[in-house]
Amino acid sequence: MRVFNFAAGPSQLPLEVLQKSQQDLLDYNHTGMSVMEMSHRSKVYQEIFHHTKQQFIKVMNIPDTHTVLFMQGGASSQFSCVPLNFLHNQADYAITGNFSNIAYKEALKYGDIHISYNGQDNNYTHIPTQEELNILSNSSYFHYCANNTIYGTEWSYIPDTNGIPIICDMSSNIASKVIDISKYDLIYAGAQKNLAPSGVTIVIIRKSLLDNINNNIPLMFNYKTMYDKDSMYNTPPCWQIYMLGLVMDWLDNNGGLSQMELINKEKSDLLYNTLEQYPLFHLKAEKNSRSRMNVTFTTNNEELDNKFIKQAEEYNLYSLKGHRLTKGIRASIYNAMPLEGVKQLCLYIEQFARENHV
Repeated sequence: MRVFNFAAGPSQLPLEVLQKSQQDLLDYNHTGMSVMEMSHRSKVYQEIFHHTKQQFIKVMNIPDTHTVLFMQGGASSQFSCVPLNFLHNQADYAITGNFSNIAYKEALKYGDIHISYNGQDNNYTHIPTQEELNILSNSSYFHYCANNTIYGTEWSYIPDTNGIPIICDMSSNIASKVIDISKYDLIYAGAQKNLAPSGVTIVIIRKSLLDNINNNIPLMFNYKTMYDKDSMYNTPPCWQIYMLGLVMDWLDNNGGLSQMELINKEKSDLLYNTLEQYPLFHLKAEKNSRSRMNVTFTTNNEELDNKFIKQAEEYNLYSLKGHRLTKGIRASIYNAMPLEGVKQLCLYIEQFARENHV
């Protein structure tokens, strides 16, 4: 029996994608072997690879000015890749959560970093407005994290940097809505939220940026190396790339990002509106900063939070425990979470509030 899996990542995958991969697992397209077994240099796998890449470009509406790289090491490896490649004098970082803070600390190893915004004082419950950003005019780039899985906040706009290259960690909201790729110079994302099983890291990069890379970078961290070899300098994460292709097919066949954006808005609006009806529950993020992907809340009573999380499993609702840094409750409602799952969670919230009214 399938459950509704609200885990922050690795997260629930579309059922159709899992069924297709199950069908292909032992014998892909009458080759007599699994995708996990075949050579990445083989004609069959090259076809899988190029299909995935082209579908990703199509669904994400990536312009010719940009290219797509499939890398490894998760988004955390990009915390180092970005400054290694592009930090020439100084860079600007907006710190709005745990991962952007780690990215900032990693970049400090390679040069001067200016903090354009720091949300630590408000416990990362707030996304800065444009007016609250202090971006220096001579920075190599501006870095921010578009969605904060732990604290449940999300940027609703693309910052105006006055020409400074924009680099964005989009791990937990990529492909959840329509975005203008042309406004970004580099986007990176771990796959395990909205795209595929963990193991492949997607990088969307403006091609002209490749002409301005630092020298003496470790081979596998050099974006130019990956671009020149079409992400195949070494053995790529073959199975994960294949799964990414299936997810892109699923998105393409279900209305693309414009339709997914409408569904994600409906899901998050339903969940937030339900929680707001009951004084028992307290939403952690400020209203104008709330994430559509990760809804964080609490009863302000750890024992009651734990009861909510444990009892939810009786209703097929799993992985609702908040992150260890924030505790409480977290419902991650990425693309693959159907509206039915959110409705079921809302019914449970209503029942729990009635039974535990204080």
